[in-house]
Amino acid sequence: EMHLVESGGGLVQPGGSLRLSCATSRFTFSSFIMSWVRQVPGKGLEWLSTLTDDGEDSTTYADSVKGRFTISRDNTRNTLYLQMNSLRPDDTGVYYCAPGGNPAILTNGPYDYWGQGTQVTVST
Repeated sequence: EMHLVESGGGLVQPGGSLRLSCATSRFTFSSFIMSWVRQVPGKGLEWLSTLTDDGEDSTTYADSVKGRFTISRDNTRNTLYLQMNSLRPDDTGVYYCAPGGNPAILTNGPYDYWGQGTQVTVST
């Protein structure tokens, strides 16, 4: 069991910001490709961003969040982050961190080894 724990979600007004965190004590993030995905109400999982483990921390983003969201990792804290700016109502959903970077696999989750996710609600 990977025991991933997401946090940092909440209610925010449109245009606001949140920073999500994902932590675990069961494995070392720097050794894994890590991603963020979200579950939008009434829809399937949407892949958002991936951070590689190639030593260069290469990142990729879905078009829907490019320029607004930033994925990063603090290896000293073994924590993955998702900085979310300029939030919109359609960003509302449950956000999960997950190992791996293949959107086709990720969007078939959530899997048993994922965490519970953190709820983000963007609304006035």
